Amino acid sequence: MRTAKTWALAPVMILCLAACGGEADKARDNGAPSSKTLAAAIGDESDLDTLESVIQNAGLSGVLEGKGPYTVFAPANAALGTAGTDLSGEAMRAQSAALLRAHIVPGALTRADIVAAVDQGGGGSVQMRTMADGLLTFSKDGDTVVVTAADGATARLTGEETVASNGVVQPMDGVLVKAG
Repeated sequence: MRTAKTWALAPVMILCLAACGGEADKARDNGAPSSKTLAAAIGDESDLDTLESVIQNAGLSGVLEGKGPYTVFAPANAALGTAGTDLSGEAMRAQSAALLRAHIVPGALTRADIVAAVDQGGGGSVQMRTMADGLLTFSKDGDTVVVTAADGATARLTGEETVASNGVVQPMDGVLVKAG
């Protein structure tokens, strides 16, 4: 019964989160849109160099420079390094794209938006669909937001989020796809 309720609430929570994102963005930067795209924001972060390489290999830089909005849950260099797979080269292009789709959700979601949705969810968590049609579950461990993929892979949101002109980059300490 709880699963049916969760699935029924998922579209509502996505709409609520997406609506909250716009207001939080305006409040944060006093209504002035950022001129930096998601691709540029990721490229500017030294701890996201490996992710930037995966994006380029997948041929998805143009998507992250486009209209959006999207939220990219961005694994840090150390997390991608321990994922166990080298995603460079033409042969790994499809795997790179699959990994990225598993880390992107539609809408611009700030950490405050996610925390508010978890707090309002009543069950201590909220779920969202990724661009890969996977399900991410967001919960809190104290003040930290924990993201869990359907396969059990988990990560914590870390560092400072970056609000870009076409979405939000949320750095994290893990990869949302289990290796192997």
